[in-house]
Amino acid sequence: MDKLRAVEAKSGADLVSAQFACEMDSRDSLAHLRSEFVVPKVNQVGGKSGTDNGDKECIYMCGNSLGLQPKRARRVVCEELDEWAHKGVTGHFRHAQQRPWVSYREPVVAKMAPIVGAKPAEVGVMNSLTTNIHLMLAAFYRPTAQRYKVLIEGKAFPSDHYAVESQIRWHELPANAMLLAEPRPGEHTLRTNDILDLIAREGASIAVVMLSGVQYYTGQAFEIARITAAAQASGCVVGWDLAHAAGNVPLHLHDWNVDFACWCTYKYMNSGPGGIAGFFVHERHTDNSDLRRLLG
Repeated sequence: MDKLRAVEAKSGADLVSAQFACEMDSRDSLAHLRSEFVVPKVNQVGGKSGTDNGDKECIYMCGNSLGLQPKRARRVVCEELDEWAHKGVTGHFRHAQQRPWVSYREPVVAKMAPIVGAKPAEVGVMNSLTTNIHLMLAAFYRPTAQRYKVLIEGKAFPSDHYAVESQIRWHELPANAMLLAEPRPGEHTLRTNDILDLIAREGASIAVVMLSGVQYYTGQAFEIARITAAAQASGCVVGWDLAHAAGNVPLHLHDWNVDFACWCTYKYMNSGPGGIAGFFVHERHTDNSDLRRLLG
C-alpha cells in the first residue's frame, strides 16, 4: 500500500480513479503481454447486445477464479490432438513439436519451478489442488496424543476447510483438532503478529500449519517466510495453499524452507478450466524414511 500511495502522490491521481489505474498500467513492465490473451466482449459475457459497449472488450476482474485464454492455447491444443490422431501411442515417444508425452514432466516442471521459487526436483504437476492437499496431508499430518491440531485461517477456501476437516475425521480426532486463526473484532485481515502469537501459545499441540499464500476472501498476502520460520521453530510442519498466490506474487518456497505447498494453474497461470495442479515438497524430505508415502 505504501508503494501505491507513493504513486498516487507523484501522479496526482486518486487511488481509486480510472486515471490511477491507467498510470499503474503505464508503469507495468508486463503490460505488453495483455495482447497475448483473448478478452471477451461485453455482450459475450452477458452484457446487453446492441448497446454502445456491447462489442467492446469487457473489464475482466475474475483472474482470481479463471484466467483468460492465451491466444496460443487453441493452436497448441490442436497440435496435440493432431499428434494423437496421426501417431496414436507412438506420440509418447515421437512428437512433431518435440513434446513427447512420455517425458512431459521435465519441461513442465522446469517452467513451473521458477514461478514458485523451487528446484525442479521439488515440484510435481498432477491432479487437482484438493487431491494434492490430501496427498500432502497423508504424508505430513502425523497426529500424536500431544500434537494433533491443524491450523488454518477461519475463512479458508471452503475446499481447504473440508479437506482438513475430513483428514481430522479420518484420524478419528475431535473437532477441536482444527484450529482457526481469526481476525480481531472489527477487522477483516489477520495480523501477522497475531498468527505468530497463536502459534507460540498453541505450538506444542499443532501438527501442521496450513494457511493460504493469498487469502481468497480478502486478498491478504501472508508473510510466508516469517510464519513458516515461527511455526517450524515450534515443531510444526508448514504447508501452504498457493491457489491465489502462484503466478500472482513472488514466491521462494525453497529458500523459505516451506515443507510442502499446493496450487492450481487455472487462475493466474491461465491453464484453462480443469487445468492440472501443482505441488512442492522441500528437497530435505526426499530421503526422509519416516514419511509415509502413497506411491504409484
